[in-house]
Amino acid sequence: SPKSSMMDSEDLVITSSKQDIAHHLVKVNSGKHYFCGYCAAFTNIAITFPIQKVLFRQQLYGVRLREAVCQLQRDGIRNLYRGLLPPLMQKTTTLALMFGLYEDFSSLLQRHTNAPELVTCSVAAVLAGTSEALLTPFERVQTLLQDYKHHDRFTNTYQAFKVLKDYGIKEYYRGLVPILIRNGPSNVLFFGLRGPIKQCLPEATSYSAHLVNDFICGGLLGAMLGFLFFPINVVKARMQSQIGGEFQSFPKVFMKIWLERDRKLTHLFRGAHLNYHRSIISWGIINATYEFLLKLL
Repeated sequence: SPKSSMMDSEDLVITSSKQDIAHHLVKVNSGKHYFCGYCAAFTNIAITFPIQKVLFRQQLYGVRLREAVCQLQRDGIRNLYRGLLPPLMQKTTTLALMFGLYEDFSSLLQRHTNAPELVTCSVAAVLAGTSEALLTPFERVQTLLQDYKHHDRFTNTYQAFKVLKDYGIKEYYRGLVPILIRNGPSNVLFFGLRGPIKQCLPEATSYSAHLVNDFICGGLLGAMLGFLFFPINVVKARMQSQIGGEFQSFPKVFMKIWLERDRKLTHLFRGAHLNYHRSIISWGIINATYEFLLKLL
């Protein structure tokens, strides 16, 4: 009947406009996640960069904490924030992608598949982590700028990028394998455990309590994941400190470091305790800032 067809078309209009609104909200929301991730990374890098530098020296040379700090003191205050630009560019973009793409992939998979939430979220986390690996060149240049052996060769980020250009595009992606091994699984664990850990904490009734809970939650997760994937980052640092020459496989570089450090697991984890403390601060700041901004916007 004409009446029912009119009602059908009205339903159709309402449904399609609801879909348009939903689509628009998804776009707005996803943009919000990218922005919050970006700001969270910026706040964190500005605060924790010097700690990261000490840790990097320990990873690369297997030296004790005091020696790494002495190295930085010898470099002087002028060089303390040397190499800040690549991590700032890399981390802000990486975290914007990590949070934003995770949300995008999650909603996309939930809309188009009937898989359980745990599966869609895990796949979304791996996809986000793999996409982040496109930014390897920034991590690569950061490694070169932080290594004192290259101090005379490069004075800034632009120069390091320019030198690598002569070796071809492949040189920018040295150390890609350990980054891929690290990114996917660590994202799955981070996004998968964030909720359950927060539920275990005392219930927050105020803004500041939420902030503290988010800090604790992010800090605990970051510290755990940082410790878990520490040896992979040691191999990555070694791979990326090389310019030119043979591209050695992950197992080969790992074995080389393993033998150099007297086949001792404790030597392989040199700098892990500092990384643990840095991760608590870093990921505490990241998670708390991210959640705070998300509530604010």
